[in-house]
Amino acid sequence: MRELIEITLDLGYIERDLSLTINERANNTLFVVEDATEHGEAPYQLIEGCFYDYELSNPNYFLADPYDNVVQAHKRVSHIGRIAPNIYVGTLEIPIFRKDEAEPKAVIQLEVQSIKSGYRDDYRDMLELITEKCTDLILQANSPVSHHFEINHAKDSHTLYQKFAFIKSVINTDEFAEAIHRIVTAPVTKWTEISEYKDIRNAKRFSNTNVKEFLKGGNRTRLPESHYLKKFGIESLPERITSIRKTDSVDTPENRFIKHALETFLKFCTDINDKAKKFGHRKTEGESEMVIRELESQLHHSIFKEISKPTTLKLNSPVLQRKEGYREVLRVWLMFELAAKLIWSGGDDIYSGGKKDIATLYEYWLFFKLLDLFQSIFEIEPTDISDLIKETPDGLNLQIKQGKFTAIRGVFDSGSRKLNVRFNYNRSFSGKKTYPDYGSWTTTLRPDYTLSLWPFGISEAEAEKQELIVHVHFDAKYKVANLTEFLDQSSEKELDEEKTQNRKGIYKNADLLKMHAYKDAIRRTGGAYVLYPGDKSINQKGFHEIIPGLGAFPVRPSKLDSGIGELKGFIQEILEHFINRASQREKIALRFYEVHKTEPKEDDRVNEFLPEPYGENRALIPDETYVLVGYYKSQEHLAWIEKNRKYNFRTGTGNGSLALDSQAVSSKFLLLHKEGDKDSSILWKIVSKGPKVYSKNDLLKIRYPSPSHEFYLVIDLEPVVDKELIGKTWKFKNLENFKKGNASAFPFTTSLAELIKNKV
Repeated sequence: MRELIEITLDLGYIERDLSLTINERANNTLFVVEDATEHGEAPYQLIEGCFYDYELSNPNYFLADPYDNVVQAHKRVSHIGRIAPNIYVGTLEIPIFRKDEAEPKAVIQLEVQSIKSGYRDDYRDMLELITEKCTDLILQANSPVSHHFEINHAKDSHTLYQKFAFIKSVINTDEFAEAIHRIVTAPVTKWTEISEYKDIRNAKRFSNTNVKEFLKGGNRTRLPESHYLKKFGIESLPERITSIRKTDSVDTPENRFIKHALETFLKFCTDINDKAKKFGHRKTEGESEMVIRELESQLHHSIFKEISKPTTLKLNSPVLQRKEGYREVLRVWLMFELAAKLIWSGGDDIYSGGKKDIATLYEYWLFFKLLDLFQSIFEIEPTDISDLIKETPDGLNLQIKQGKFTAIRGVFDSGSRKLNVRFNYNRSFSGKKTYPDYGSWTTTLRPDYTLSLWPFGISEAEAEKQELIVHVHFDAKYKVANLTEFLDQSSEKELDEEKTQNRKGIYKNADLLKMHAYKDAIRRTGGAYVLYPGDKSINQKGFHEIIPGLGAFPVRPSKLDSGIGELKGFIQEILEHFINRASQREKIALRFYEVHKTEPKEDDRVNEFLPEPYGENRALIPDETYVLVGYYKSQEHLAWIEKNRKYNFRTGTGNGSLALDSQAVSSKFLLLHKEGDKDSSILWKIVSKGPKVYSKNDLLKIRYPSPSHEFYLVIDLEPVVDKELIGKTWKFKNLENFKKGNASAFPFTTSLAELIKNKV
C-alpha cells in the first residue's frame, strides 16, 4: 500500500482554527520546498497533470477558481473539492472567500512544478537567450555609438511582469554576480591629482603656485635674522602651503557606468515592487524583493562610494567592450535597456497570471537556436530578420507569436548545385488549396518550424507544381520525456493497453502521430521531426535515404551542451542528399509529377481483364506498356518468324522504317498482321532489351526469305503465356496510329491500354 502525503495550511490569520488541507492522489506529487522563496516560488508545491483533494476546515469558506477549471469545488459541499493543475506551471493564486462576503479574505499561493526536474534552470536559460537575441536584433537596427541615460520608469504597461521576467533572467544569474565581483576586486583606475595643505617644512617640490604662496600666503611665521631668504627681502613664510600629489582613483567613466547600471536596475525593480504591492501581485512582489536585496548588497561595496554619477556612455570604450566583468555588465545593461522597452505579445502566454509556460517558452527559444543553426549552415544573412522587431505606438514589438514568419530566405551554393532555402516559423499549410498548389491534403496544419529547399532558378510556386520542393518540419515538445517508448511498443499487451487508452481519449503517442500527420498530409514533405529536451535521438528513414523520414532530436536548454550539434549533422546530411542528383527522392518526385501533372479523363479508364502486375509483370501499367504493331508479307515470312522467334524492321530514312523513339525501344509486345486483315490474334512477347542491327548476310544465314535492304533492326520474341492475353483478337485498324492505304504496312506503336479497348 502506497503512502500518500497531505499538507495543512494554517489560515488562523483569517479566522481562528481555519485551515486548508490538501491531499495528493498520486504518490510523491505534493511537496514543501525549502528554497522556494529564493526562486520566487510558493513553498507548497504540486506537480502539473496531477490531481489533489482539498478541504477547508470551516464550511463557511470556499476557494474560488480564477483559472480555467483548475479549482473544482464539490457541487453540493463548497468547502471541499479538487485541484487539477493540468498543464499549468507556475504560481497558483487562489482567493479564499467567506460565503456571505463579496471580497476575498485572502489569496493562497500554491506552486505547480513542471514534470521536468530541471525546469528552473531551463526557464532561466531560455529567457536569457531570448532576451539576448532581442537585444541583438534591436542593436542591428539602431547600432548606437553613444547612449544617453534617460529612462522613464513611471510609465505603466500591461507587460510589467513580462519585462521584469526578461530583466530578472539576466540580472539574477551567477555570471552577472561573478562579473560584479571581478569589477569590485580589480576595478579600472586612473591617476588623479589631489590638492592638500602640508607643513612647508615637509614640502619637497615647489611649483609656481608655491612660489606665489611664499609671498602672499596667510598664517605666516617670521623668519629669523640669520635665515638665508632674508637677503631676498622675504621677511616671513606661510606655515602651510598647497601640495599636489598623484594617486589611483576609481572614479573613471567605466566605473561610473557600472554604478549607474546597478542603480538603474535597482530603480526598475523598486518600481516593479511598488506596482506589485499596489495591485496585490504577491508573486511579483516577492521576486522583485529578492532582486532588490541582491542589487543593494552589490551597491554597498565601498568602491561605489568614491564614484560619481555619469552623464553619457561611450559604447566604444575598450574597457567596457573587452575587460572581464565590464563587458558582461555592458551586455546585461544593453539587454536591460532594450528588453525593458520590448512589447512581446507571445510573452502573455508565458508570464500571465504567475504562469510559467515553459513549453511555449521552449518553442520560442528553439526558434532562435534554429535561426542560428540554419544561418551557420547555409551562410545566409537573414535579410527578413528586420521584420521580427517592429516599432509600435507602445514600444518595440517582437513579432514571433503564432503566425507566419519567414526568418531566412536565400540561396545556398554547394559548389555543384545551388538551392533556394527558406526557414519559416509557424507557417500554415492550408487544407483549402487544391493540388498542385502547396498546402495540406486534409485540414490546415501548422508545424512550429519548416525548412524548405528547392532548386535555384525557379520560383517557389513553380517548384511546388513540379514536385521539386521539399519541406522538412520540426515541432517543439518540451514535455516529452522519452519518445523511444512510442517506437518500442511491440508486445500485444502494450498495444492493447494503448488502444484502450485511445478509446478514453488519451493518446500517449500523440506527438509522434502528429509527425505522421505532417509527413503524410502536407504536400512535398520530406520529413517531420520532434525536438525535445531529452538525450536520445530517433531517425526513422522511409526507404534507403535520409528522407523521407520521421524521428526526434534532443535539443536541451543548456549553455554547455544543448545537443544542437546532432541536429546540425542531420541537416548537413539532408544537404548532401539534395546535392545528389541521382537520389531516389529525385526519381520519386519526377514520377509523382509525371503521374499527377494532368487530370485523368473518363476515357483513360481500363477495366478489362489483364495480367496482374507482379513478378515479371510488375511494371505492367496499361497506359505505360507499349505494343509494336508490325506487318508480315507472306506465310513464308510468318513461318520464319515463328521458327526463329525474331522479327525484323527496316532501317534508314525510307518509308516503312521503324522510328526508334522511347516507346518503340521499350515496347513489351508485338502484334502482327498481313495485307487484307481486319483484325489480328498474333501477339508475341518481346524479350530483347532493344533492337539489334542485322546485315543482309546475317539474315540470309538464318534463311530469311529474300532480304531486299542492306541492314535491318531485329528483336527477339517469345510466345505470350499470360492467360488474359492468349487467344484474343484485336481490331488493329481502329488504333490511333494506324495509317490506311500504302502506309498500312508501316510499323507503329500503341499502348496496351488502347489495344485492350479494341479487343474483338
